[in-house]
Amino acid sequence: MKKKVLAAVLTAGMALSMFAGMSVSAEDLGDPVKLTVTLTAVSTDTHAQAMQKFKEYVEETSGGNIEVDLYTDAALFAQEEEVAAVVMGDADMTLTSASWLTTGSPWVSMFTAGYLFNSYDHMTTTLNGEVGQEVFQKISDEQGLLPLGAWYLGSREISLTDDKEIKTPEDLNGVNLRMPNTDAWLFLGEALGANPTPVSFSELYVSLQTGVVDGQDNPLGTVESAKFYEVQKSITVTNHLVDSVWPAINNAKWESLTDAQKQIVKDGIEVGREYCDSTNLEKEATLLDFFREQGLSVYEADIPAFQEHVLNYYLDNAISQDWDMDTYDKVAEIGKQFVK
Repeated sequence: MKKKVLAAVLTAGMALSMFAGMSVSAEDLGDPVKLTVTLTAVSTDTHAQAMQKFKEYVEETSGGNIEVDLYTDAALFAQEEEVAAVVMGDADMTLTSASWLTTGSPWVSMFTAGYLFNSYDHMTTTLNGEVGQEVFQKISDEQGLLPLGAWYLGSREISLTDDKEIKTPEDLNGVNLRMPNTDAWLFLGEALGANPTPVSFSELYVSLQTGVVDGQDNPLGTVESAKFYEVQKSITVTNHLVDSVWPAINNAKWESLTDAQKQIVKDGIEVGREYCDSTNLEKEATLLDFFREQGLSVYEADIPAFQEHVLNYYLDNAISQDWDMDTYDKVAEIGKQFVK
């Protein structure tokens, strides 16, 4: 299945790449603009490299009319500050996720729920389709920044500093599991059965190394690029969150662009998505073997047990009272076509 998905992603990217480098008249483009992009991600992360692809495409296709200043490794803002920085206009763009948008739009916590999506296909069909457009526009109206798409970050797994198999949520009882510091992320850690502990991404390696936390959850590609495997001993495949990052732009900045500039930015977002999605799908196919070679134990969780526990935990708690259940039903309906 993943080979078919990857082929589809690559085909879409090849079709779009035919338009790269096409000339656009200066008159259509309007006055030159600069886009300042702030990322917490380390420069070796796939999504940071995908944003570099976005930068290259936009600058080349616009003939330099659009300049992209790209800052990675939390050089401008910490993870907890990025969304506010874009909303306030201190930066123009970032890569965010649903969890960082729940403060301004509590209903978005629906997209932070474990096991909402059953696969990559389910996620990308939803968020890069009509439902996603409705969701992103509502966020724009409520918060002042517009997500332009969803890039596949990978399915999140649980990795620990001890060699411990995690079969069911009960096995996470008492485990201090690092989560990003938002209510939505911390709730997910709680729903998984762990003791969620907030730690900024930039501090996570040292926190794992020194025992501040017992483990963390991230996609396999992030475990590899941030070298967390150097200070961990086991990974359990839970697939508890089919994770994505959303390239988002300040509303006022977006509206200041001409139609021609907006189209180049949209096409650049698709170039970045093609690179991010295809690269992460390829990595997921090989990284478990890589981690075994590094001496880590790899375990398989009882995913149906996790699914039942996590979804019921959300639906039985107040967090789901803010959800847009019509949208939830749409997401569930889309997912039916991808059930194995």
